[in-house]
Amino acid sequence: MIEIGAGLALDDREIAESFIRASGPGGQNVNKVASAVQLRFDAAHSPSLPEAVRQRLLRLAGSRLTQNGVLVITAQRYRSQERNRQDARDRLATLIRRALEPPRPRRATVPTAAARERRLAAKAHRSEVKQRRGPVPERN
Repeated sequence: MIEIGAGLALDDREIAESFIRASGPGGQNVNKVASAVQLRFDAAHSPSLPEAVRQRLLRLAGSRLTQNGVLVITAQRYRSQERNRQDARDRLATLIRRALEPPRPRRATVPTAAARERRLAAKAHRSEVKQRRGPVPERN
């Protein structure tokens, strides 16, 4: 059971972990021991997540999400399998905690008069710079 917070917890049966060989430091062990962890969580069909949280999680997951809605987290930061396993679970919990927070509503703003004036002045200046490019008129 992974405790997420706000009365939300994930059952261990919803998470699939597979162990793969890690790249990077590890000495001779790196070629022999599968210390990296690949955690898979079916975010699109999880019964533990409320619908609003699920939608935000799918948006936050980005490239870690497969076409079937499975969230894949690969952890290979540490040399030990157990630490990588805990790291992957912590990263999943952090991602879900971020999805728990509803986004702040956007407030429409209006540019100030001074900002509009600066923008128009910059456009006029740029226009003048471009006007001065081109052929130079001949003098007699």
